[in-house]
Amino acid sequence: MEKSYSNAYKEAGVDVTAGYESVELIKKDVKRTEIPGVLGGIGGFGGLFAPDLKGYEKPVFISGTDGVGTKLKLAFLMDKHDTIGIDCVAMCVNDVICAGAKPLFFLDYIACGKNVPEKIATIVKGIADGCVESGCALVGGETAEHPGMMPEEEYDLAGFTVGIVDEKNILDKKNVKKGDVIVGLASTGVHSNGFSLVRKVFDIDNAEVLGKYKDELNGKTLGEALLEPTQLYVKPILKLLEEVDVHSISHITGGGFYENLPRAYGDNLNAVIHKGSWEVLPVFKLIQEKGNIAEHDMFNTYNMGVGMAVIVDGKDADRTIALMNEFGIKASVIGEMSEGDHSVVIE
Repeated sequence: MEKSYSNAYKEAGVDVTAGYESVELIKKDVKRTEIPGVLGGIGGFGGLFAPDLKGYEKPVFISGTDGVGTKLKLAFLMDKHDTIGIDCVAMCVNDVICAGAKPLFFLDYIACGKNVPEKIATIVKGIADGCVESGCALVGGETAEHPGMMPEEEYDLAGFTVGIVDEKNILDKKNVKKGDVIVGLASTGVHSNGFSLVRKVFDIDNAEVLGKYKDELNGKTLGEALLEPTQLYVKPILKLLEEVDVHSISHITGGGFYENLPRAYGDNLNAVIHKGSWEVLPVFKLIQEKGNIAEHDMFNTYNMGVGMAVIVDGKDADRTIALMNEFGIKASVIGEMSEGDHSVVIE
């Protein structure tokens, strides 16, 4: 039986045999993500997953999809591709956990100018790392070689996840009330949002500037600080949901505080945020200073050191903070809910 190959297609810029080699290289990392429910393996036309529905009165599936955006430009410049996959997973699973859902499985899509199997394997290793840390399975994906659409050394990366939650346990912003407190969970850095502005501020078009600013960034270079992968909040939040009556959760992504916090509470409330109640990471101070960016714009673009906001009754604040600390995530009360017009007040 002849093996699949096409010299004509290869001459046009697509090497199908490189695709097969990539699949072989990623199999061991995909295997690491297997959890109960995974059927078969990669290589079919779809990823199979049989969810265990025991204990659910009315199971609801929730899906999420996202990419990494122009943070990829830094990975290209630094030729570092082993953590960008964590970002891709985090941007999806951190969203579905806001509904109280447990992520079950994940799929990725990689479009590249040229399929270099070792590079693809490195990217997928990061995706697998993110899936393992989130307790979900990598059940499939797609690597597409697009010659002429992008430079050979570049790629784009997107992901998709499906989670499950019992209908009665879906977090509902209607449960948020005046007097509830907002607990901010620390981010690891810029995460995966606002990089177009970052690149403009530092005029990032080569790797030279990415090796600077160690003094301002506690010993990290600018590149290291910016490429720090997005914090995965799944396991800490799932544990929190078991022990605390969580009213609502907001994932602080693109649009910062002003866009994301209001998605977690009703129209008759305001989130009052107190500056100085958490650590604003050095990277944000550097971005603001070098770009001469107004404070409002910073809070409207970046997470400012708070990657997730959990809204609970005041009596549950200490337990919420303690649980996050057990998972190595700094947390603090950063504000409270007041009557209002669905705004965010930062004071």
